[in-house]
Amino acid sequence: MPVISDSEAGEPPPFTTVRHQFIELRGARPLPPVPIPRLSGGVLDLTSLGGTVVLVNFWATWCPACRTELPMLDRLATIGRPDLAVIAIATDRDRSKVAPFVRELKLHRLTIGFDPGGLVTRADASGEADTPFALYSMPVSFLIGVTGQVEGYISGEADWLSVEASRLFDYYATASGK
Repeated sequence: MPVISDSEAGEPPPFTTVRHQFIELRGARPLPPVPIPRLSGGVLDLTSLGGTVVLVNFWATWCPACRTELPMLDRLATIGRPDLAVIAIATDRDRSKVAPFVRELKLHRLTIGFDPGGLVTRADASGEADTPFALYSMPVSFLIGVTGQVEGYISGEADWLSVEASRLFDYYATASGK
């Protein structure tokens, strides 16, 4: 009897850490157009990256796991997969700490954004979530598929250079009509 893999059954391939697993979101809505200030200047709008898989990582300078994960994300950005964009958004309230932290970790290729006021993760006036992102922990990474919707997330640091992560990226790069 043939074995059907998760991806053949319409499910993303498994991606786990010692403590956490990738959680697929069902019925996620499209990204809202939110301008995100960039460390290098200018702004980034995640909706402009349609047609590409986007890994969005929320982090902070005070987070020990972020110190481990960010260099890995920088290496992933260096690999230069044409179907993948890697964005790291700092949540620190004190923006002046971010640039020295980035220099200390020698992050050169990673796109760094700021969200000190919670613009990307805020709730609207009625208190309802006005964004597909929720900060369950620090760090937390969200995967946006080629359709421009948040497909899932994983809390805590993850091995984004692993074969399992590559399979997850491949799945969402080709799963445009789920």
